[in-house]
Amino acid sequence: MAALASRVELGFTEEAPAWRLRSDQFPSKVGGRPAWLGEAGLPGPGDLACARCGRPLAFLLQVYAPLPGRADAFHRGLFLFCCREPPCCAGLRVFRNQLPRKNDFYSYEPPSENLPPETGESVCLQLKSGAHLCRVCGCLGPKTCSRCHKAHYCGKVHQALDWRSGHKQACSQPDHLDHAIPDHNFLFPEFEIVIETEDEIIPEVVDKEDAAEIVGSMGEALEEELDSMAKHESREDKIFQKFKAQIACEPEQILRYGRGLAPIWISGENIPQEKDIPDCPCGAKRIFEFQVMPQLLNYLKADRLGTSVDWGILAVFTCAESCSLGTGYTEEFVWKQDVADTP
Repeated sequence: MAALASRVELGFTEEAPAWRLRSDQFPSKVGGRPAWLGEAGLPGPGDLACARCGRPLAFLLQVYAPLPGRADAFHRGLFLFCCREPPCCAGLRVFRNQLPRKNDFYSYEPPSENLPPETGESVCLQLKSGAHLCRVCGCLGPKTCSRCHKAHYCGKVHQALDWRSGHKQACSQPDHLDHAIPDHNFLFPEFEIVIETEDEIIPEVVDKEDAAEIVGSMGEALEEELDSMAKHESREDKIFQKFKAQIACEPEQILRYGRGLAPIWISGENIPQEKDIPDCPCGAKRIFEFQVMPQLLNYLKADRLGTSVDWGILAVFTCAESCSLGTGYTEEFVWKQDVADTP
């Protein structure tokens, strides 16, 4: 089995300059366009369509998670996508990609932590491999505008969105396309995810004052749901109290990483059994790797769309062997647990 975590690492959002969130910096980040790791075998439009409504998924976050001792996973990233199309907002997909230290895309040496000489804000829509990316979402863009043949898209939905957002006028000036990417109101706000190791001592009891503080820090939208949960039956209450106690020291955490450990559930409902987690196509079991916390919702500004993305936690399970099924992106498994409804 590939290397497992011994302690939980916590992720927090932080503002960062654009250059620090590019692929060659191997970032963990929320929102914006994906900073793809391997440039070959990217998920295609079919892979990134919502299974429920069929619309393109939006990039939610990525986690840089190399495996010590694994030469073939010296670089390793997990990419999570979600549907943000009202009234659906339900689809979720996650992909894993890994590379050896010596590869076709990146230097053998670690990236410099100094500001690079060219830090322009223009969006890169073509990878070094030659693959073109969609102007709207930053995912693989095999379709082109039939007039200028310069603008690339994942499909008709985003082509129509870009047309309405200004490409109709820019189409006649293809030399300026890369410098005129409008705000399509599709991408989530972009942040770096900074990682800290969770303290070993976790408070076992949360008194009423502390509990109010913790819930308050999660944002008003979450507060009502969590308060209603507190009125649930005994078992439900214990699970929720355990959840609050676990995050008490660091209530702003948006991610918990612990490969091979166990997630902390926010509710006693809809906890997956082993049979609910499908095995990897290679035959290996999938194990828990990280979870997205409800606090992230406060940073997404998704409520501007009306019905919006929502979750209690998102738990990501990956191949226990972190297999290498070719050079591309391997789909893994994500389990959504909602905040329990009051009976």
